[in-house]
Amino acid sequence: MKLYKIKKSKIDNKGKGLYATRDIKEGTKIIDYVGKIITNKQVDESEKFDNKKPIYLFTLNKKYTLDGDFSWNTAGLINHSCDNNCDYNGKGLKVWITAIRDIKKGEEFTCDYGFGYDEDYKQFPCKCGSKKCCGYIVREESRWRINKKFAMGNKKKLTKKK
Repeated sequence: MKLYKIKKSKIDNKGKGLYATRDIKEGTKIIDYVGKIITNKQVDESEKFDNKKPIYLFTLNKKYTLDGDFSWNTAGLINHSCDNNCDYNGKGLKVWITAIRDIKKGEEFTCDYGFGYDEDYKQFPCKCGSKKCCGYIVREESRWRINKKFAMGNKKKLTKKK
C-alpha cells in the first residue's frame, strides 16, 4: 500500500498535494524524488530554469543537479511549509523524502524547499499558514532576516516568557 494519495492541496489552492494514507513514524522513507540528472552548467544556460515559473531542482553535488520537472515525479507535488513534516535526503545521485516527525493519517506531506535569502526572495510568497511562517519560501536558517521574531536571540526570549 502506498504511503500517500494525491488530493487537492490545502497549501496550494490551485494545485495538488500528497497526503498520508496511514499514520507514519518519524524516519520513514515516503517517496523517491525522481527526474533527470543534468550538469550545473546546463542549469545555468537553460531558459527552462527561470524564477518566473516553478522549478524542481536539487543540487546533488558540485557538478550535477536533479531536474524533477516531469509529470512522473509524484514527489514534486509535495508543497513547502515553514513547519514541515518531511525533509529531503540523498546519497550520491538519489533523493528521497523522509518523515522528520510522526505524521498522522490524512496530513499533507510538506518540506522546507530550502530557498536561499537573496534579492529575489519576495518572488516566492509562502502560503503554508503555519505559526512559524515568515511569509516567504526561505530556508529555516534565513527566516530571521525577513522577520526578526525568528532570530535565535528572540527565540530564546519568547520561550522564556511562556
